[in-house]
Amino acid sequence: MLSDTHAPRHWKACPPALLPHLDAADVILHAGDVCTPDVLDLLAGFAPVHVVMGNNDVPEVAAWGAPETLEVELEGVRIGMVHDSGPKQGRTGRLRRRFPTADLVVFGHSHIPLDESGDGLRIVNPGSPTDRRRQPVGTVAVLDLRDGELVEARLEPVPR
Repeated sequence: MLSDTHAPRHWKACPPALLPHLDAADVILHAGDVCTPDVLDLLAGFAPVHVVMGNNDVPEVAAWGAPETLEVELEGVRIGMVHDSGPKQGRTGRLRRRFPTADLVVFGHSHIPLDESGDGLRIVNPGSPTDRRRQPVGTVAVLDLRDGELVEARLEPVPR
């Protein structure tokens, strides 16, 4: 799971440290700010991609298939996706109202990796593998979903 790749400004090519995560993925979730659809084409060569629109995405990303919000079920786990989750305060409650049946909500926008639970909901921001901003290293998130359960969500570094 990734977000905020910001091609071509920050994603000039797939970061080599990201390749093992992509090779191992059964499904790729991208929480927006892909910016250009060529990144989605590349990701789709590894696994099926579910993506939402980010505030920096061009219309061709929407044409590729990115809605503003998305709800998918993977391995029996209900996942909501949105790019911008709004302010930190009240986030889990707001996302619970937006995705009332979700087990997990994936979002991006801040470039700050986060794994948090509240209001009966788990929320994960994978950060950015390419535009780390004030973070020490780029990041992605890896989900282990089995038999209708989120077994594990891990934030993984993507060093340059």
